Amino acid sequence: MPRRKTTTYGFTRAHGLMETKIRKAGEARGFAEARIITHWEEVAGAEIAAIARPVKVRYPRGKDLGATLVLLTTGANAPVLEMQKEMLRQRVNGTYGYNAISKVEITQTAPTGFAEGQVAFRTRDAAKKPEPPDPELVARAAEVADGIRDEGLKSALEQLARNVLRTS
Repeated sequence: MPRRKTTTYGFTRAHGLMETKIRKAGEARGFAEARIITHWEEVAGAEIAAIARPVKVRYPRGKDLGATLVLLTTGANAPVLEMQKEMLRQRVNGTYGYNAISKVEITQTAPTGFAEGQVAFRTRDAAKKPEPPDPELVARAAEVADGIRDEGLKSALEQLARNVLRTS
């Protein structure tokens, strides 16, 4: 039987190298599934992943009690997460495939983090500054509003014409 031709050319995939290390680190913090950490943005959603990180999962000593997922966030984002705890718990349990998490706990920290390896939270991108308008576009927009006496209405029509001409 001929040997199977590999596509790795003698190299080991990064997933294979890191899988055991990620699993051991996750299990030390109570994460039975490393997917919660490695695919946090997919599990929690982009908005929540930008403001919170999973820190650990605590299991109670009693039987049949669900675990507690501990999240790290900045103080300003804690109220936002507080309102979304139930939805987040359902998403995490969907990842596990059973009702593993019964409670979500929020821990607040400074934006740069403390003992958690200097967790850096992404901030939302600032709104882009508008580009300077094209002189030809401004002239065409002024033609549209030409003849209007009321200055407020004229400037509003010019702005509308610029927006329409820019997008078309």
